[in-house]
Amino acid sequence: MLSRTEGNKIRCLACYRYCLLANHQSGFCGVRKNEDGLKLMVENLPMGINIDPIEKKPVLHMLPGSRILSFGTSGCNFACRYCQNYEMSQRRTPEGYYMEPEDVVSMAIKYKCDGIAYTYNEPTIFMEYAREIGLIAHKYGLINIFVTNGYETPEAVEEASKFLDAMTIDFKGNGNESFYKSYISIPRPDYIYDTINLAFKKNIHVEITDLIIPEIGDDLESARYMLERIKNISDEIPVSFLKYHPDYLLKIHETDFNTLLRHYELARSIGMKYVYIGNVLSRYENTYCPNCNNLLIKREWFSSYIKGIDLNGKCKKCGYDTKIILKKRPVIVR
Repeated sequence: MLSRTEGNKIRCLACYRYCLLANHQSGFCGVRKNEDGLKLMVENLPMGINIDPIEKKPVLHMLPGSRILSFGTSGCNFACRYCQNYEMSQRRTPEGYYMEPEDVVSMAIKYKCDGIAYTYNEPTIFMEYAREIGLIAHKYGLINIFVTNGYETPEAVEEASKFLDAMTIDFKGNGNESFYKSYISIPRPDYIYDTINLAFKKNIHVEITDLIIPEIGDDLESARYMLERIKNISDEIPVSFLKYHPDYLLKIHETDFNTLLRHYELARSIGMKYVYIGNVLSRYENTYCPNCNNLLIKREWFSSYIKGIDLNGKCKKCGYDTKIILKKRPVIVR
């Protein structure tokens, strides 16, 4: 377990909250509990099981068109006031279908999936369960994807690197510190950049999303800071700006397209090579060659159509190496 003993208490090492737990006490997430040692209360209890296109995660630069088995659990280490999956994430009573790791992998194989996504709530909080599933999944040639808020500790990223192929790291409100404090109950979002950097160094494929919330989470200076930090890691990390719609406790109007477009244009002006607008049907879903602007992948909602790119990820027009993964790599069982 991701934990260490401190006196007669247990320090959870899954996320940057670093909860210190007395016996019979649960962490902020509600599912990691000290019961004479740290226990995962949602082990073998997945919820919200679905078959999705990989584009829905979104993962846009790895195996476009793939089928992915998606699931989460109850609980979360964030308290987003606009969460679309609040019935799962804000639940503090463990519930779900009883499925051992082998059962999850068997379901993915049965439905001809190419991989498994740990999503809907924060997968870091059920890391040990995900690891057991992920290691088995690799033996059958399936990929593993975390859709995560990025608040993993270095210890958690190290653990994830043993089985994870990709991470979609979700920023909210341009990573603005005041926004995170007020609407997520997170005091220091800067840790997320450490997660991106470490995952990138561990050769985990990283993509970024940013949920743009009108009035309270659409400040362009915050977006500039976020984008500069990401660019310092790599200008080839895909960034998707996502349209918000009201849900759970937050009833602000949905994001208008022009706001999303301003974020897109800012990211391009800063030098990010792959920028997208998500949750909106437009040409800004497509992938273009950063060198010659050739259309590489055309997208319509969650469908992808390979156009001007070869199976090695190179532009057919100019030969630019996009590093987009279009065929499965040999899975390394770590």
